Amino acid sequence: MTINNLAFETALYLKGYEYICGVDEAGRGPLAGPVVASAVIFKRGFYHKDINDSKIVSKAKREMLFDIIMSNAVAVGISIIDSKVIDDINILEASRLAMQDAISKLKVKPDFVLTDHMDIKGYPYESIVKGDQKSMTIAAASIIAKVTRDKIMFEYDKIYPNYHFSAHKGYGTKQHLEALKLYGATPIHRQSFKPVRDIHKT
Repeated sequence: MTINNLAFETALYLKGYEYICGVDEAGRGPLAGPVVASAVIFKRGFYHKDINDSKIVSKAKREMLFDIIMSNAVAVGISIIDSKVIDDINILEASRLAMQDAISKLKVKPDFVLTDHMDIKGYPYESIVKGDQKSMTIAAASIIAKVTRDKIMFEYDKIYPNYHFSAHKGYGTKQHLEALKLYGATPIHRQSFKPVRDIHKT
């Protein structure tokens, strides 16, 4: 069964909303690196059949879609929240902060915001469970966030080559955990996350 991933947007257009924003984040789960959020607004009528949840789109297709989204969006906002802030306020609040900040960076103020399962302030919004699979606009935001974060982790790989961040993007893979045990935590590791905390106890 194919999900109509414009159903939420269409319903809002019919209610008179014009600038509908989708917002999502990438990087809640990793042990290292930032959480990145993106907010995207398309003009009414834009559709691309391949824009879907970034987690189920291949790397090559994500990068192609990144360019398509950036070329067709009315506005895009991106926010990067580093590991120190994540440690200070926790990952849920850091993700919320990133989403709010990404929306604030849009050059066009949204009339309505669709979020991927996140409550926000300051805008009429709807929080949608698995929103990146049900809303094309949220899916577009997920792709922008994911590609942006992957590029950041690729650059960190050059700074900390022993950790192979370009391979796992900071997630807790076996390779990453072994590097943590061998070399300890880097400045971009999330000290509040259990596998990183546990390193300091050994």
